[in-house]
Amino acid sequence: MHPTDIDSPWQPKVSVVIPALNEARNLPHVFARIPRDTYEVVLVDGNSTDDTVAVARREWPGVRVVTQTRKGKGNALACGFAAATGDVIAAVDADGSADPGEIPGYVEALLSGFDFAKGTRSGKGGGSADLTRLRRLGNLTLSTLFNLCYRTHYTDLCYGYNVFWRRHLEVLDLDITSPATDRSGGRLWGDGFEIETLIHVRVAKSNLTVTEVPSFEHSRIHGESNLSTFADGFRVLRTIVSEAWRSRVTEAAWSHHQLPAIPPVKRPAGHSDVPLPRDEPVTRTGTGPLPVLVTDAD
Repeated sequence: MHPTDIDSPWQPKVSVVIPALNEARNLPHVFARIPRDTYEVVLVDGNSTDDTVAVARREWPGVRVVTQTRKGKGNALACGFAAATGDVIAAVDADGSADPGEIPGYVEALLSGFDFAKGTRSGKGGGSADLTRLRRLGNLTLSTLFNLCYRTHYTDLCYGYNVFWRRHLEVLDLDITSPATDRSGGRLWGDGFEIETLIHVRVAKSNLTVTEVPSFEHSRIHGESNLSTFADGFRVLRTIVSEAWRSRVTEAAWSHHQLPAIPPVKRPAGHSDVPLPRDEPVTRTGTGPLPVLVTDAD
């Protein structure tokens, strides 16, 4: 160990996950903003027909390229999260709207003790060059409803800049192996833009600690956005309501069952007979894994 390492704070390895579909023109701008000390970059390709993969390999030698298993941004993120190997996972859009240069601020929030750092375009330091009045109103409405249903305090539910400790990935319970049915159009529930809402539903149910980090959203650099204000807004609304309803049904069912008592773990002879403390904090997974629902594509 180098003498100066003793006084240097530990820095986690960061995996940057970038879902991309035909984003060859935007990737040079995105990769240029990624901190040079990033541990790994995982590009999740949605079967692009342009030079997305070639550009990624040119801009970031050593980039890990993963092909998503179904369709949609949600499935792409889930595949990227599963492939990441760093201590921290940072999800960054490939269209240039989210600034990878902000990642150190999110990591700092995690190092201060939080489990999850979520971007917000509200408040001091936050903002957007791409948020219309209609989308702003819809975001405010959905954020308020989410907070009422899950007792949270989000100011910007629909912003997808998320950074979290990889050790909490199991809590998100994201499915990348189930095949899509024909009527789903290649998607399962959670494979679309509702993914961020679904993630935060499960984060809330698991009692993970979350902090919001001010972030500025830029306009897409090239191309057209795949986001549909009304269709994707409805998917977010459906996620909030259906997951809240499912939680109540599940909790009601469990309330009618008597769970067996768990015997305490005894200490060695000569010590007081009390339960041993756990070595690691335990994350409550709420109502447990949620079933995968099939829905029609947008």
